[in-house]
Amino acid sequence: MAIDDFIYLDTSGELTDQAAAHRSHLEQFMAALRGDVAADHTYRLVTSACTSPCTQSAMTPDRLRTAKADGAAILITGAIHKMSTLVQWAKVSAVDTGTSRVVFDKLYTFRGDNEQAWQRAETFVSQDIRAALAAPSLPTLPAAAQAPVNLAVFDFELEDESAATSQVPSDAKELANTTEAIRQLLGRSGRYRVVTIGGDAVATNAAALHDCAGCDAGIAQKLGADQSFIGVVRRISRTEYTIRFQLRDARAGTVLAAGDTGLRMGANYSWSRGAVRLVQDRLLDAQPRQ
Repeated sequence: MAIDDFIYLDTSGELTDQAAAHRSHLEQFMAALRGDVAADHTYRLVTSACTSPCTQSAMTPDRLRTAKADGAAILITGAIHKMSTLVQWAKVSAVDTGTSRVVFDKLYTFRGDNEQAWQRAETFVSQDIRAALAAPSLPTLPAAAQAPVNLAVFDFELEDESAATSQVPSDAKELANTTEAIRQLLGRSGRYRVVTIGGDAVATNAAALHDCAGCDAGIAQKLGADQSFIGVVRRISRTEYTIRFQLRDARAGTVLAAGDTGLRMGANYSWSRGAVRLVQDRLLDAQPRQ
């Protein structure tokens, strides 16, 4: 995998000149992204020169050939756009250098323009890219061999990045509704047998399951499940949110499938609809039976 430097655009109209700070944040962002890939045994980071600036428009046949000649099967490019004081967008794409096929293309939004905000954005983007590219395309089994997979569907978790000081009771209710909707959807599909999860199963885990380096797989295995499913609602504001999920093999801990809605509009009562649509599109319809 080769990663070109992202470009940065600031149209926020702020009076203070933050060009130097933005260069520093972007350099740290790129260094962290490349560091994450280099540390991930699934990938090998390739150094591949790009004529400055390395923009998404520079993903030309010549650029792809150069990256391929340097040993990269995947070329990642991107751009970050500061829209206002508190809102930034990140556009990230990945292309197969051999076929010129776009294998990943997503627009993210994140709040804030300080070191912490940039670090959180890099962590999220890095995990999402690597999970999406690592999801295997498994062969379809004959119908007679397709037995339901025992699946542990853990409760959806909330990442609240809005200005709210605390969760409201309806948040817990809608998270529960979202979890139940997904359990029913997966159970009705015939591809999965949803196992029962008791409260004690996750009580000993201090960290959130979506941020515990795949510990959900081990918990799922203890429950007798073949695979584990975790889902996260990331609230950006009271009317903006994203939803993502990850499916892991309980024994190996490898990511089998992942998905993200991108930015959606709606209050907490719309979370379950967004989650159902995401899982239907990115798991049940997009992935063969496993």
